[in-house]
Formats: sequence, structure tokens, C-alpha cells
Amino acid sequence: MLKQSRILVVEDNIELQGTIADFLEIKEAIADFAIDGEQGFKLASQHEFDVIILDVMLPKLDGIQVAEKLRQNGISTPILMLTALNGQQDLLNSFDSGADDFVTKPFQFLELEARLNALVKRNKGLVAKKTLQYGHIVIDEKAHTATRDGEALNLSPILFQILQALVKAQGEIVSRDSMIYLLWGDEIPDKDVLRSHIYLLRNILDKPFEFSMLKTVPKYGFQLVLPNKQST
Repeated sequence: MLKQSRILVVEDNIELQGTIADFLEIKEAIADFAIDGEQGFKLASQHEFDVIILDVMLPKLDGIQVAEKLRQNGISTPILMLTALNGQQDLLNSFDSGADDFVTKPFQFLELEARLNALVKRNKGLVAKKTLQYGHIVIDEKAHTATRDGEALNLSPILFQILQALVKAQGEIVSRDSMIYLLWGDEIPDKDVLRSHIYLLRNILDKPFEFSMLKTVPKYGFQLVLPNKQST
């Protein structure tokens, strides 16, 4: 999956940058590099990439600021955050800035490869191209957009995939385990990661509207529910 994929690496640690460069060369990916946040933002704004590897701790602009600026400028390229940070709030800050996934330093390259493969696949749109609907939620898989009651939902690629899975379930429960496997395969992340994504999706999908559709089924999973008078 990484062969011929264009990947931007924004990392100020020259030794780690070189190690990642060697790994991507072996995988036959096409890589560009930046050593600070300003340079990374400029490259990501001017060129098309399949995924951006973005360190959190960077000079000039940190990774959170870079991700926020990219999303504010309408750049939806998937972002894989490299972080030495820990804790629920750190995860929320990363995801809220527009990051799609993260790996914690030090990381294994098998894990990095799995995360990159998932993001590249998502970005290249290797999914069925059609329109999905459940209630007043409409998903255009070809355009990679979603609306509720006709209002656009500003979703990162990973939030889009979560909502897509829930809409496809048509009100049935999607188990936590199946959602994790859909998003990350066998590379199971910390359980807080999925919780963070669900929290962000709920804010986008439900907070602006009168009726909350995204429900958590305790100890099992998640589902979309409709108002009594709403129909699919």
C-alpha cells in the first residue's frame, strides 16, 4: 500500500527523520521532509500528499498548530501524529486539531506501517462509491462528505469512517471491537483512542442539533437512533 504513496514527514530530530526516511525508501514510498512546523505547513499547503507524519514537538509551529492551520485552510490530507505525550486530554487535543491517528514514541515500525497503510487506503478512497442514508444523515462516499438535515458535517477521515460504519448499520449496534478492527485492524490501539474519536464525532453530529442520534451502548458498542417521528 505504501509503494509510490507520497508522504510528508515533519520531524526536527534529524536522526529519527533519517530512520523514517530509510523505512519509507524500503517501502518504495515517495517522501518529502520538513524540520519545523512552518516548513511543514508550507509543503503540505503547496503539494498533494497521501499522508502527513507530523511530530507534536516542533520549532516555530508545533504539530497541533500545524494540524489546526491545515484543517482551517481546507486541507484534508490524513495526519499521523508522532507524540511522546500521554493521557486522555493529550489525545483529545491531537484529534481536535484535526489529526486522524497517532503513534507514541518510541514506536515499532510495524505499527507505523499499519497506521500509514490504513490512512493511505482511506485517503485513496478504496471504498464503494455510492450514497448512504440513515434518517437525515446523508453520506456521499465518492465525495467523502456527510450532512445532517442538509448541513455539512466537518469530519476528519477517521470520523467519516466511523459515521460511515454507523450509517451502514442502519440503527443496529456496531460493537466496540468491530469498530476498532475496522479502523486499525490487528494493531489494537489504547482504548482511549476510540473513546476520543466518539467524543469528537458526538460534538459534530449531535451538539448543533436538537436530537442526539449517536448513542453508546454500555459495555458493547455504538448505534445511531432516530426520533420517533423520523423515518429513513
